[in-house]
Amino acid sequence: MSQQPEKRSQSDGKPDDLPSSEVTEGTEQAPSRAMFYAMGYDEDDLSSPMVGVANPAADVTPCNVHLDDVTESAYEGIDEAGGMPIEFGTITISDAISMGTEGMKASLVSREVIADSVELVAFGERLDGLVTVGGCDKNMPGMMMASIRTDLPSVFLYGGSIMPGEHDGREVTIQNVFEGVGAVAEGEMSEEEFDELEHNACPGAGSCGGMFTANTMASVAEALGFSPLGAASPPAEDQERYEVAREAGERAVEAVEARRKPSDFLSKESFENAIALQVAIGGSTNAVLHLLALAAEADIDLSIEEFDEISQRTPKIADLQPGGERMMNDLHQVGGVPVVLDALYEADLLHGDALTVTGNTLGEELERIDPPAIDELDVDYLYPVDEPKNEQGAIRILTGNLAPGGAVLKITADDDLHHEGPVRVFETEENAMAYVQEGHVDTGDVLVIRNEGPQGGPGMREMLGVTSAVAGQGHSEDVALITDGRFSGATRGLSIGHVAPEAAVDGPIGALRDGDTVTVDIDERELSVDLTDDEIEQRLEERDKPAPEYTTGVLAKYGRDFGSAANGAVSNPGAKQD
Repeated sequence: MSQQPEKRSQSDGKPDDLPSSEVTEGTEQAPSRAMFYAMGYDEDDLSSPMVGVANPAADVTPCNVHLDDVTESAYEGIDEAGGMPIEFGTITISDAISMGTEGMKASLVSREVIADSVELVAFGERLDGLVTVGGCDKNMPGMMMASIRTDLPSVFLYGGSIMPGEHDGREVTIQNVFEGVGAVAEGEMSEEEFDELEHNACPGAGSCGGMFTANTMASVAEALGFSPLGAASPPAEDQERYEVAREAGERAVEAVEARRKPSDFLSKESFENAIALQVAIGGSTNAVLHLLALAAEADIDLSIEEFDEISQRTPKIADLQPGGERMMNDLHQVGGVPVVLDALYEADLLHGDALTVTGNTLGEELERIDPPAIDELDVDYLYPVDEPKNEQGAIRILTGNLAPGGAVLKITADDDLHHEGPVRVFETEENAMAYVQEGHVDTGDVLVIRNEGPQGGPGMREMLGVTSAVAGQGHSEDVALITDGRFSGATRGLSIGHVAPEAAVDGPIGALRDGDTVTVDIDERELSVDLTDDEIEQRLEERDKPAPEYTTGVLAKYGRDFGSAANGAVSNPGAKQD
């Protein structure tokens, strides 16, 4: 039996290199131990490594509504592995619910708040390790950013995705509902059918089911080494999800015992692996922003141009929503993300020697689980590397006199590789949405939405409402949308976001006027306007730049602190880049 609190000493307790020894060991920490006893912990718990479980469970989104159940399994895994689980909460914002409203400005801010809050709890309570849990889009990068900042042994645990709904004899997701808005406005869908669609698209708990931002970042966590292989794909309400959660708890204790920190397994090579996976699966453009942010937090040199370089040499071999029809659940049924990783690994398109949280290399983990080869599967949405869906990956980084700091595009279909047309400028998303819903959009148009960047928004809103309305009206392939804000992982078509520098810091996008001709050349990676540098500079000098909309509160604070989208839009001063 353990000694009584007043007799404990540093030499009799846990190793003094564990941060929690500062609050559990020695006579002077008797008040701390008394507080733990009040919560039902005992002497055996206090002699064990303290592993925090960061839980963003909430009733504000189906992505997170079930996370108390998921974290319970992680808690049990920690306990059974000999750790002391300590669960604590943090926030989430529902991207899908706030989409198209002023509230969407909070989304990217929530990534920073999640990272800040988890870092604070881990630091303040002297935790030894972490299981960080994510459901909605910004949970994932926020949680991994916190793990990197604290550099505590950590495992990332995804809450899993929602099962597809059924409508009119076909599987549907939230993407179909967003696009239905445009279809109703165009008269292509009746109000009655639309009502039935919205009632059936989301049948339960879990994150949006396509290869949108949440599933992209969960998949990327496997490639980075933050999650054990196979952890991303089990659905939210499937028994396998709880088995994954239990394993995450066990792995976290194992990582603490081995003193295996994120800085031990994260490397430039692991980020290159993550990008290769992203472009091979047609993952969300938001992963560009978040991987840049994670690299900045980890002090790993990663530039936005490298996404394009990796995309040029990595074929797209998975055809999932939004470009295709299949969803994460379909991928899970044939082996999950490891199937894609293994195909890339066998083709020498991954760094197999990159370490993971398990202590093994990515190559060793792939060989251990031995996923099936794509050419052995009878599916229509996965392609062998030598016979890919597309010869290049899905992500393109465009530059030019309109985006000298870069802009991001995802190829979702047989997009026209060249688009040139007249600009229609909107100072806000709301004005653009009204224009689209009123039926003014014509083939060849270029819709530009500015003042929506990290600082200018502030918060860099996603604009799935606008892009989906355009797609729903049949213009996904013949109208370009350009913004210094973001587009959702569910966006498809010629949608170019993350334009940098943004309008708020006098980026060239701020110089555009109605009628200017913009050229999008995907092959040449060009985004340009028919203006000289002198004309752009003169217009920017003459421009009446909007005053900051928020002068107090959290939006004002993060609007002030956000860096450029070209570097991940981070707010941490230690990681911030111009």
